Amino acid sequence: QVQLLESGGGSVQSGGSLTLACAASGYTYSRYCLGWFRQAPGKEREGVAIIESNGSTRYADSVKGRFTISQANAKNTLYLQMSSLKPEDTGMYYCAVGRQYFGCADYEFAYWGQGTQVTVSS
Repeated sequence: QVQLLESGGGSVQSGGSLTLACAASGYTYSRYCLGWFRQAPGKEREGVAIIESNGSTRYADSVKGRFTISQANAKNTLYLQMSSLKPEDTGMYYCAVGRQYFGCADYEFAYWGQGTQVTVSS
């Protein structure tokens, strides 16, 4: 059974930093996609950062240069280091995992955590 548990969210002022963590267990894919997504009130969910099983990463344009995705502990923990936070980064942040079939498109993420709230005040 795949389980994902996010932590590390909170409230921070604009320009501050937070690091989110996701404890991931139960997935055994040799090729996988791990990612962070966020959803702000009244907006659609968007992909923030993705890491593939080969270590390749990609980021939404809005967070490039400010956020860093990484994994540790034999892929059991996923991190999202966030710096220079802006009010528009506010939202519920979710980690997700799935088997990689193509390029880690949204539909390839089959399992999702419950989310952790990030609030950035100006």
